[in-house]
Amino acid sequence: MLEGMIRESIGSASAKKLRRDGYLTANIYANGVENVQAAFKRGDFVKAVRRKEGLTFPVKAGDTEFNVVIQEYQLHPVNGDVVHVDLRVAVPGQVTNYLVPVETTGLAKGIKNKGVLMLQKKRLKVRGAIENVPNKFVLDVTDLDRDDSILIRDMEAPAECRLMDRPDVAVVGVIKAK
Repeated sequence: MLEGMIRESIGSASAKKLRRDGYLTANIYANGVENVQAAFKRGDFVKAVRRKEGLTFPVKAGDTEFNVVIQEYQLHPVNGDVVHVDLRVAVPGQVTNYLVPVETTGLAKGIKNKGVLMLQKKRLKVRGAIENVPNKFVLDVTDLDRDDSILIRDMEAPAECRLMDRPDVAVVGVIKAK
């Protein structure tokens, strides 16, 4: 379990000091849950995110434990380090929007025909309760030829969930190589 500390001061000066000491700032929130301003060791946070198996992972801030989902993160503009992360508490039974990662399998036919596989949407917005939301979407791209794509409307939403992106948005496609 990832352990962090609760921030006493939430100003930019204290955030800069925490970042200089190797921490990243986090905001933990949900409907019906009091917002918590926390800080985690950057290395420990990255390790916890890489070894998580599902969409959610446990964190502990102060004496309180949360089961959270990464909602949004901010990167440093120069070196690309994560400097701030928004964590949404996964409250069972509460219907809300989650960003679910997309993964592809197979080798597209269009790649052999001088095409390039393009993943346009790395994460899809899904509305539902956390227990109904999938951990990831796995798309088989073996039948995609050049200039073919998989759109949101071609995908099937999980039971009791809804895909919130527009139906005409491409998730993955094969384009002509230049």
